[in-house]
Amino acid sequence: MAIDHESPFKELRLKKRRIMGGGGPEPEEEAASAAYRDQWPRWLQPLLSARFFAHCKTHSDSHRSGECNMFCLDCSAAAGAGAGALCSLCLAHAHRDHHTIQIRRSSYHDVIRVSDIQRFMDIAGVQTYVINSARVVFLNERPQQQKPGCGGKAASANLCEVCARSLLDNFRFCSLGCKVVGCAPDAAKARNWLLRPTAAPDGNASSSALRNADRKQSFTPPTPPSMPAKRRKGIPHRAPFGSLIVEY
Repeated sequence: MAIDHESPFKELRLKKRRIMGGGGPEPEEEAASAAYRDQWPRWLQPLLSARFFAHCKTHSDSHRSGECNMFCLDCSAAAGAGAGALCSLCLAHAHRDHHTIQIRRSSYHDVIRVSDIQRFMDIAGVQTYVINSARVVFLNERPQQQKPGCGGKAASANLCEVCARSLLDNFRFCSLGCKVVGCAPDAAKARNWLLRPTAAPDGNASSSALRNADRKQSFTPPTPPSMPAKRRKGIPHRAPFGSLIVEY
């Protein structure tokens, strides 16, 4: 019968590492997290964390530059971070022959056509919607004003497994982001991975910093417009011509 002399010493070393507060995550946990991330395309995290429909800072001087509603899959897959959202001029200058996808909007939320995204990743289990005669999926979870079943509305039988949003059909998730979190062995780590900052189009500010700036600006009350001071009503004076006597 073989006796394992390594196990007691290994446990002592692990306990010592926990007491000393060092070492970080265990190698097994780190390997599992890396394996989970590798099952998704490398461009998926930059896509879900990018900030779309902002004006391009790289081509802000050009009248042809519009909103950044394009995304390059090739550059994001190669660099692991991507160039963020791109405008039409960005595509023409540096991404002419690359695989790119267009992001659209529905009620101020980012969507992508099913025909565009399903060529590059598996979207099974994600609720699809028909908007402007095109079938789309949402990129990320949408905020809900009230919990499902509240406000006098009947609770839906189909709910997102991550955010509990009511679904129209028998699907598991409401968005691509919820699918990434819902399929992860550790949902908290998956959320942190998705929220990792991505380089913005200008290469300096991250998309999360831009979101924070917009959030701070939205909570700052606007300065009320200055109203002209009302003129006080004074004592009426008779016109000087009223006292003149006209002689013929």
